Amino acid sequence: MNQLQLFLPCAAGVEDYLAQEVHGITGRVGEDLLTRRGGVMVRASWRDAMRLNLHSRLAQRVLVQLSYSDYRNEQDLYRAASEVAWEIWFTPKHSIKVEVTAQHSPLNSLNFAALKIKDAVCDRFRAKAHGVRPDVNTQWPDVRIYAHLTTDTCSLYIDTSGEPLFKRGWREDKGEAPLKETLAAAMLAACGWADGEGERLPLYDPCCGSGTIAIEAAQIACRIAPGSLRRFAFEKYLPFQAHVWSVVQQEAADAVRPRVAGQVPLIFGSDVSHRMVDFAQRNAERAGVAKLVEFRGGDALQRMPPCPMPGVMLLNPPYGERIGVAGIAGEARGKGAGRELAVTEGGGEFFSQLAAHWKKNYSGWTGWILTPDLKLPSKMRLKESRRVPLWNGPIECRLFRFDMVLGAARSKAVPDKRSD
Repeated sequence: MNQLQLFLPCAAGVEDYLAQEVHGITGRVGEDLLTRRGGVMVRASWRDAMRLNLHSRLAQRVLVQLSYSDYRNEQDLYRAASEVAWEIWFTPKHSIKVEVTAQHSPLNSLNFAALKIKDAVCDRFRAKAHGVRPDVNTQWPDVRIYAHLTTDTCSLYIDTSGEPLFKRGWREDKGEAPLKETLAAAMLAACGWADGEGERLPLYDPCCGSGTIAIEAAQIACRIAPGSLRRFAFEKYLPFQAHVWSVVQQEAADAVRPRVAGQVPLIFGSDVSHRMVDFAQRNAERAGVAKLVEFRGGDALQRMPPCPMPGVMLLNPPYGERIGVAGIAGEARGKGAGRELAVTEGGGEFFSQLAAHWKKNYSGWTGWILTPDLKLPSKMRLKESRRVPLWNGPIECRLFRFDMVLGAARSKAVPDKRSD
């Protein structure tokens, strides 16, 4: 278990940041750490797999590659799966689920491909366990098996994570279409705030929703492992050793940097919906960072800077028909319809007013906005200094950076090789 081939899938656009994170967790470099489309391959140990599950903020899962072979039809998939020693990972008492993804596969049905792989796993156990085979559980399986098909190759993986890693365990209160924790972490990495050590700039999310960006940032500042509140699939597998896992967990606990008494919060969030502010506060308490983050209600078009020193604004505002404002501005348009009030189809009026508010009141601040609207800078009448491609699920987005100068509608562009 000391030479495993791991694949960590991630959202498109996050691969380079994930590779840096994996290097920091495992120390792997060169041929042992390769960036791939949609994820990172790393040659590591079983202990590393546990540490990656516990510490990765950007990966969706940690998968162990057990087979890589050519195929032409479903029978080839059956043969490949039947040659994997599944019995060293789990027993017939464990329930399983098989999922198949593909890029340009010639097969007619991925469901049938998954069925053949499942049959191969079960038939191997029948042969080795005197006719006993694992049950299938599509909702809450003990073991998730993944197959990825290209035009002519098949990779088989066993998942060590269980529930996807964005489920940290602290967000029980949330609104509609909440930002995934992994994407919030990617935004923090892309804007450079997550790289800071010691004295970080203040961070403010004026459209914080249930607090995901602010809470993720606070955990980063405190070095709280993102997986410290949840369980993982590997805890049910045969190679699992409880005493080794306890040491890994204790190392993470020892690395936590607690808040110093009297320390002023430098991470802030606000939202037009006071209900969402309550959600954010409760989530922060569960995440162990309630004293590091200050949440308040308020209209993004009216809220003044939360602290005297300039800092970083980072937000994923609701867009399209979900764009809305409250307070005086909202009442003028819909008697306080708030966050769900449609201003314009693309939110143009909201963003132009937001830019005017920032220029007037946020001199010296840097604003980062994640949006699928590539025309956002023109709507804000601002010139972006960076644009970073990131995907929010199936939605292609850009993280735009705006450098705020008092009274200036445009700022000088800062070239960046990672921008598009």
